[in-house]
Amino acid sequence: MARKIIIDTDPGQDDAVAILLALTSPEVEVLGITAVAGNVPLELTAKNARIVCELAGRPDVKVFAGCDRPLRHTLVTAEHVHGKTGLDGPKLADPVMPLRPEHAVDFIIDTLRAEPTGTVTLCPLGPLTNIATAFEKAPDIVGKVQEIVLMGGAYFQVGNITPAAEFNIYVDPEAADIVFKSGRPITVMPLDVTHKALTTAPRVQAFRDLGSKAGTMVAEWTDFFERFDKEKYGSAGAPLHDPCVIGYLIQPDLFQGRHVNVEIETQSDLTRGMTVADWWGVTDRAKNAMFMGDLDADGFFALLVERIGRL
Repeated sequence: MARKIIIDTDPGQDDAVAILLALTSPEVEVLGITAVAGNVPLELTAKNARIVCELAGRPDVKVFAGCDRPLRHTLVTAEHVHGKTGLDGPKLADPVMPLRPEHAVDFIIDTLRAEPTGTVTLCPLGPLTNIATAFEKAPDIVGKVQEIVLMGGAYFQVGNITPAAEFNIYVDPEAADIVFKSGRPITVMPLDVTHKALTTAPRVQAFRDLGSKAGTMVAEWTDFFERFDKEKYGSAGAPLHDPCVIGYLIQPDLFQGRHVNVEIETQSDLTRGMTVADWWGVTDRAKNAMFMGDLDADGFFALLVERIGRL
């Protein structure tokens, strides 16, 4: 039976690939997509989510706009990586499908209340503002969540927006703190994993060789955003972060990690947004997250190409 998911996202080229993967995979049923401010402001993330649904031939998917700023701080965005639209690279038409009128947070609350307990997985691909706001507004829904599978944080790879912090967690550490303390099962795709999912030239060519609109689009998106990361890291390609979340739901055996304690730093100017993962078990703090550390990159890209090839 397909796993019911809500994708909470701030597209972003890699978010877009994650959405395409979900919408072409029978293993998951996307109940809705909730947009949050992150890579670019909310107006653009809500627009980009609809562009991707239309690219997948799925204008029926419900898309909602959520929180336009973090819980307590000024929004930090990442146009320097994703371009001013968030989906820079290929030329994209404006979406025709409407944005749903309901607030994303209310959709999350209403859906979790309506569905049987333990049947909905939350898949945050951006800052955790929408999820934390829903948990704060409606504490009764927290226990109904099956699992939270998120892209965010880092341990061995430390930070990509500050020396200590990964972007999604850094944008709203207070929200991340609420989510990591929620008591629900959490699976984390940190930079430690996503930096092994590199868009090397042959992998990008495989998307282009599909000869489809979606395949070409994915290749052009990766061409655009990988320039920044290749220069920064000196790597053969850019990390394809967010599709790791959906890839894990479809084929969990591609990933390996440890069940550890993860705490979010919210106080320090120096390390704000850091995910302090007790990888070596040196504290007695309760384990609250499956923190992934490795993946089968070839298997992961084979899955991506096969599924996007269905479009």
